Amino acid sequence: MTLLADEFYSLEEAAASGTAGRAPLERTTGRDFAAIEFGLRWQSEHASHSDLYVANQLNLWRDWFPPELEAAVVDKPVGHVESVEFKPGQLVPAYETFACPTVEARRFACRVVNNRPLEPHAGRFYPKGLIAGVRDITSDDLTPFRVASMTDGKLVADLNHPLADRPLTVTARILKAWQAGAQRGGTAQDVPDLIAGKGPGMQARWRGQPTDFFGADAFARERDEADGEFYKAPRMVDHLDRTATRQVEKLYARLLAPGARVLDLMTSWKSHLDLAQPGQVAGLGMNAEELAANPVLAERVVHDLNSNPDLPFTDASFDAVVCTVSVEYLVRPFEVFAEVRRILKPGGRFVLVFSNRYFPPKAIRVWAEAHPFERTGLVLEYFLRDGAWTGLNTFSLTGLIRPEDDKYAAQTPWSDPIHAIWGDKA
Repeated sequence: MTLLADEFYSLEEAAASGTAGRAPLERTTGRDFAAIEFGLRWQSEHASHSDLYVANQLNLWRDWFPPELEAAVVDKPVGHVESVEFKPGQLVPAYETFACPTVEARRFACRVVNNRPLEPHAGRFYPKGLIAGVRDITSDDLTPFRVASMTDGKLVADLNHPLADRPLTVTARILKAWQAGAQRGGTAQDVPDLIAGKGPGMQARWRGQPTDFFGADAFARERDEADGEFYKAPRMVDHLDRTATRQVEKLYARLLAPGARVLDLMTSWKSHLDLAQPGQVAGLGMNAEELAANPVLAERVVHDLNSNPDLPFTDASFDAVVCTVSVEYLVRPFEVFAEVRRILKPGGRFVLVFSNRYFPPKAIRVWAEAHPFERTGLVLEYFLRDGAWTGLNTFSLTGLIRPEDDKYAAQTPWSDPIHAIWGDKA
């Protein structure tokens, strides 16, 4: 399923953010500034992927665009949408076999993360600095590389971009444009790096092989006391800023059929179904007071999935199940996914949304160690391990502006990133 850009961030929202006092333009000229949303679409062996990135201030005469993209955004009206196809190696550097050196595993510089050693696993991504000295890599290089495979004390380090061998489609949508003032100094941005250099590609397996996310302590947590104790006191807090929340509501409205019977899994005092027009909504969570405060729910169930992954619902009783910013707390995900499949009707949809905010003491170890885009690959492995899902899709949305009155606005101007994955019961 292809997600259209204008179903998420509207031109009105874009016009209202970050350009006060600037003279707006109705059309780009190539000598001005613009905010442009880029949608990157690609296909892996098991899923379709859509990654949206909003570039809020591009300098159209200084920043570097591939010629095909430059033609798509220069001398175009605000609101213009155009797609460009790129063959493998055109948008990101081409795949090179010599960029997959074999390295002695002992060369991997184990670091301590969350009081535990970080060790290499096949299919996982790590900062290149951990194999300093290989191909002139320095210890301060944070660019990710992939451990392609591990055998007999050696690892194959894939230094290629994870999208190097894939055809890519980029859709550019001009959100706004404004006149440039006097410019002195500054640096040029590399537009392909903005679109594809911050994580897209990490969601997929390496050459179709399962990623080794599941070491002996992958599901360990900082605090292993009973979850009932941790969640005993109600927490009426928002886990996403308002901008991100609105995008999640739009995503659910896009993916759920009106009138659907929906289970909001691991929910709290607020669901994100305002725009989805569901029928009956059941909620399963950890705190009775939080569930009671949720006005969307017609049915409320307090249930600890980490203690008992069995869902207290009959077979094929829901059209859809959603799980918002909670999957990172599951210590028995394979059992939970099997239960979700059981209670879904044939063709029913399971949608999971997450961000970069979570309760560290209760998140599983592998989640805390993974790159934000790699976490999508982890959840994809949950689906693939179950083996009974079709139409697998992943989605990300980054680069939006955080509301100025948000309590974290002083720490970061960026809205919480959105990552999602969904599949349909076979």
